[in-house]
Order: sequence, then C-alpha cells, then structure tokens
Amino acid sequence: MSFRLFSFGILFISLLLWCAPGLAQSRSVILSTTTSTQDSGLLDVLIPLFEKHSRYAVKTVAVGTGQALALAERGDADVVLAHAPTLEKDSVAKGKLLNRRLVMYNDFIIVGPKDDPAKIGVTKSAAAALRAIEQAKATFVSRGDKSGTHNMELGLWKLARVAPASPWYIESGQGMGATLSIARERKGYVLTDRATYLALSKNLGLAILLQGDRALLNIYSVLEVNPANGLRVNVAGAKAFADFMVSPSTQKIIQRFGVDKFGESLFVPVAGKKEEELGV
Repeated sequence: MSFRLFSFGILFISLLLWCAPGLAQSRSVILSTTTSTQDSGLLDVLIPLFEKHSRYAVKTVAVGTGQALALAERGDADVVLAHAPTLEKDSVAKGKLLNRRLVMYNDFIIVGPKDDPAKIGVTKSAAAALRAIEQAKATFVSRGDKSGTHNMELGLWKLARVAPASPWYIESGQGMGATLSIARERKGYVLTDRATYLALSKNLGLAILLQGDRALLNIYSVLEVNPANGLRVNVAGAKAFADFMVSPSTQKIIQRFGVDKFGESLFVPVAGKKEEELGV
C-alpha cells in the first residue's frame, strides 16, 4: 500500500468519525417544546403519527418556552413548538430560528378556589381580576420559569399596573401541571392554558373564574432551527416535522383533539393564517 493511499484512508476514516454524531442523528429529530403541549396530551397523539409516516424518530424536550428557544438557539434542538410570540419573533429577528408558522391556538384562563376569596369571578377582564387578587392579597401561584405562560402572566400584571410581591405571590419555577398542583395545595389562583387545565381538572378542585378576555389568546407556532446554530442541527428532519404540523391532515386531528373526552376541542387549528387575522 502506498503512503499516499494509506494517508487518504486515514483521512477518510477520520472524517467519518468526526461526522458520525451528525450522521447518527440524521434519523432523529429533537423537538424543543413547552410543558403545556406535553401536559395536554396532544403530542402523545401527533408524534407517533409523524414517526409512522416519516423516517424520523422524535426526541421531545418539554420545558418552558424561554428554555425551549434557548436550546434551539444553542443548536441543541432541531425544531421548536412554542407559544410566546414576542420571544419567538425576537429569535427570528436574530436569525436563530427560521420560517415561523402558526399552528393552533387556545386560550389562557385564570383558575382558583371555588369559593373565590378575591371575587374575580365578577370581573370583566384579566387585568381587573389580577387587581382584585392583589387587593385581597390572595395567593397567586406563578410558574416563574420564563415560559410562554409566565411571559403572558407578566404582561398581564403590567397591563393591570400591579407589581406582584410575596408573601401572597409564589413562584413555582416548574411546568404547568406542577404549578396547578401547587395552586390546589395552597388554595391559590393561577394562570393556565385551557388545554392543560382540562386535561388535569378532574383532580385539581380548581374552578375557571376568568375567561374570554381577548388578551388571553394563546397562539402556538412551529419554527425551524437555523443550521448555523450548530453542526448537528437536522435541517431536513426539522422541516419535515414543521410541515407535518401545518399539514391539512394534522390540522384536522388538532381540531378534533379533546372533543371525545371533554366535549370541546382543546385547540383551534390556524395553519396558513396570520396573527392579524386572529385579532392580535
């Protein structure tokens, strides 16, 4: 064997070893998403369908939206399903995420003890409800985790012109399901997405006390990760999953999700629409 051929062989093997991690992940898609999509049960329905009809296997990382976007910006995820439009648009503006497309929406609600000590059930808006909670110094449990829900909540406190503070304001630092459980234990109020609340409501003992305010609209989008964020970003897999989420067949499944169990759909599909069409 000539020295040149031997050197070429060594170089070829080295390149294979260097690329091996990326090659191993070519059939794997890392989805960075929120705990609300996980807790609602929607992903338990959609991901097996995607895996069945594609050549990819999905690894789901369910965290707060802020963490989900941070993972994507570091190149530690391939595709994102999130519900914090302002944060998502910032990531797109920075060039970290690409091709933001609306998938679905539901709404946020404020739930709390059935005896409603702050009497927010008679208020007409989320801002008024939060002011009533502050005036009563009633317990309010926040996720406090920089998630989409937390981001929405902070915006509502600002709208209400209230600076929440301890001891009546508690930050759980956890996902939606865990935060609802803490609110149950503390007999407190909490902002939650409707889907997660309905999925867990049987054992919560918390009532819906404020709903229907346009300010509580909760929009979910899918975004692809810029391959410049990291060598291992699976561009093809990310696009395949994003296309799947906005496809007509998947949108029909989303529209029906929850009807059999709760008598109503937990999400409204909106693929192809713009936020302006939703009134936000």
